[in-house]
Amino acid sequence: MPHRAFTPLVFAALCLLLAACTHKPSPASTGKPARDFSLADTNGAPIRLSTYRGKVVLLDFWATWCGGCKTEIPWYIEFQDKYRDAGPSAIGVSMDADGWKSVKPFLADHKLNYPVVIGNDDLGEQFGVINMPLTLLIDRNGKIAESHAGVVDKDNFESKIRSLLHENAAK
Repeated sequence: MPHRAFTPLVFAALCLLLAACTHKPSPASTGKPARDFSLADTNGAPIRLSTYRGKVVLLDFWATWCGGCKTEIPWYIEFQDKYRDAGPSAIGVSMDADGWKSVKPFLADHKLNYPVVIGNDDLGEQFGVINMPLTLLIDRNGKIAESHAGVVDKDNFESKIRSLLHENAAK
C-alpha cells in the first residue's frame, strides 16, 4: 500500500523536473525593443547595450552555478569566433549574487571571448529572468528577435543567428 501512495509523489516530482528542463518562452517579448542598460565589465569599462545597435547581439543571462549555462557558454564562444566577421556580438550577463567574487575565477578558467557584466535584480526583471540560462538574440535594430529560457538547441540557435545575420545584411 505505501508503494501506491509514493507513486503520485514521484510522478509529480518528475513532471516538475521535466517542466524545468524543457524550453519555456521567456517573458521578454520578441519584436519589442530590448531595453538599454549600462554595466561595467571585468575591467570596469562600461558595456552599454545601445552601443551594439547595428549588430546582431546574443545576450546571455547565466550564473557560475548553472549547469545549463556551463553547457552553452562554449557554444557562444564558438559562435563569437565563427561569425565574428559577420558582426554578431555576444554579451554575458552573470546573475551570480556575489558578483565578481565568483565570476572572475570562472572567467580565468573558461576564457570567454566576449564581454561579461554583472547583472542585478532590476535588469533581471527588465528582461524577464526567472530561470537560467536565458538567452536573447537582438537584431541590428535593437529588437528582440528570439528569447529562449533553458538550454538552447545549439544547431537550431546557430541557424537563427545565421538567419538574422543574412536577413540584416540583405537590407
